[in-house]
Amino acid sequence: MSHREQQIQRNSEILRKYIPEFAVPQIAIWIIEFDFKLKITKERSTKLGDYTSPRDGLNHTITVNHNLNQYSFFITLVHEIAHLHTFNKYRNTVAPHGEEWKHSFRVLMTPFLSTDNLPLDILYALRKYLQNPAAASCSDATLMRTLKLYDTHETNGHLILLEHLPYRTHFLYNGSRIFEKGEKLRKRYRCKEISTGSVYLFSPLAEVEVFEKG
Repeated sequence: MSHREQQIQRNSEILRKYIPEFAVPQIAIWIIEFDFKLKITKERSTKLGDYTSPRDGLNHTITVNHNLNQYSFFITLVHEIAHLHTFNKYRNTVAPHGEEWKHSFRVLMTPFLSTDNLPLDILYALRKYLQNPAAASCSDATLMRTLKLYDTHETNGHLILLEHLPYRTHFLYNGSRIFEKGEKLRKRYRCKEISTGSVYLFSPLAEVEVFEKG
């Protein structure tokens, strides 16, 4: 077995823990061809993944949160690979989520868009999202709600979308801060932090945990 084949095999073994099997062969090769380091990180409430261009002698680096379900992880990973693809072509001369990145994302994702690979509901939502992809998949309501259906206990299954909580329910955000859900103001919910009384505006798609009062 050649060194390249060994690398692909090693990449594939790791990827199978996080993404659907159909995507493993291609992405295992992309890791080599695009020459990036993939880091699986702890949960971050502010982002699902990110891309860092080469600096200080280091390679391209992509990070993805460990607790995403396999479809969310896959979409996030391709999203970040599209940033790398765009950087290689344009360096820092274009907007991070401009038309160049959108084009790269569509090109990289298109080979996977099949009912042989994706559940029909995810395929429909993803195709719609790709018409004009935003900075994060979690900002697209249809795609976010659809991907949430595939969460398990290990992948945020204990969390619920804020929009599904009844009015005045207490909830945990970011694992420790307790809020009370208030009224909806146009596109966001007005929520009060219990410990400080401060008011914050939350997206309906914020993932929160119901707080059980002791």
